[in-house]
Amino acid sequence: MILEIVQYGHPVLRERCAEVGEVTPELEELVRDMIETMDDANGVGLAAPQVGVAIRLAVVDVSHDPECITFLKVNGEDAGLDSIMPLVFINPELEFGDAREKDREGCLSIHDIQAEVLRPGTIRARLPQLDGTVLELETDGLLARAIQHETDHLNGVLFVDRVSPAAKLGLRRKLKRLLAEQG
Repeated sequence: MILEIVQYGHPVLRERCAEVGEVTPELEELVRDMIETMDDANGVGLAAPQVGVAIRLAVVDVSHDPECITFLKVNGEDAGLDSIMPLVFINPELEFGDAREKDREGCLSIHDIQAEVLRPGTIRARLPQLDGTVLELETDGLLARAIQHETDHLNGVLFVDRVSPAAKLGLRRKLKRLLAEQG
């Protein structure tokens, strides 16, 4: 089922989400609906708070662009994107590489706004799965960026919070307009 994606200004987008405990059939249904919603919206990621559920759950799928990464290790082994997509994770833990890269980001919860965001170029992630296993993942490129972006959502942080001060000034009017539309 396609879920409604909440928009900028909705309070759930600023919440630090609760840890996921028990995996229930309802949670598994939410995951299926989130993947369907992300695909329908042509997104590369979707976090539970974006559909109004304040829990530490996100989905990511960058399989449409296999060249978007230069490396992927899953549990210490080289892997291909197709082996983990769509990626579903709960209660993520991230470690960041030192080098930072700037790239353009947008968000399904902030329509019609994109901006350059500086983020670590590589990550190591510990991503618990619904079946109780844990993916230890190392990667770069769009996958690293998408995992960081969705994990930010779980902490109540939006990509517009991470842009340069000059870019924030440039976005101020657009963001006020979005707030007024939500009002």
